[in-house]
Amino acid sequence: MAASSKDEPKDVPHKEEFQKYLEKAGVIDQLTKLLVNLYESPERPDNALEYIRTFLGSAMPAAADETAELKQRVEELEAQLREKDNEIASLREQLGQSEAPAADSNAPN
Repeated sequence: MAASSKDEPKDVPHKEEFQKYLEKAGVIDQLTKLLVNLYESPERPDNALEYIRTFLGSAMPAAADETAELKQRVEELEAQLREKDNEIASLREQLGQSEAPAADSNAPN
């Protein structure tokens, strides 16, 4: 009788590696919480897939908040950059004006 591909030893390291990847990424914990929550729910949802989407999406507000904070930080840094660019332009203009009279005074008569 031939062994199925599930029983082949060469697949075991790949499965273990994949399982470690899922554990490290927090997927196993999230799925466990999801299933426990669904199991302990007094009323079963009509649409289990929608329940799963909603449950997994509940972690999204934290990411959305972080995204909003990062966007605000980018806007602040861009404003600072514009201020510095304006300051540099102003200083270059002042430097150019102060060099012009000095160049005129060094010109031969």
